[in-house]
Amino acid sequence: MSTMHVTIITPDETVFSGDATMVVGKALDGEFGIQPHHMPLVSALAPGAIRIDHEDKREEFILPGGFLEVENNSVYITTASCERV
Repeated sequence: MSTMHVTIITPDETVFSGDATMVVGKALDGEFGIQPHHMPLVSALAPGAIRIDHEDKREEFILPGGFLEVENNSVYITTASCERV
């Protein structure tokens, strides 16, 4: 199964860093789903949940907003704070 690398970073720590098959969340202009080899993208995130599917499990994180960048089969999420649900 194809994967991409996902990193969630706050000013204090790296909250998540690992391979994933899907990232789902909400941007300021609507919902999004990112799969491996997605085209490059930069987007402002709306407050809410980010879902990361990896291996045979799913994890959710609550963010107050932030930014998402997709480049070279990697997803970088930067946010002021993040809580794993």
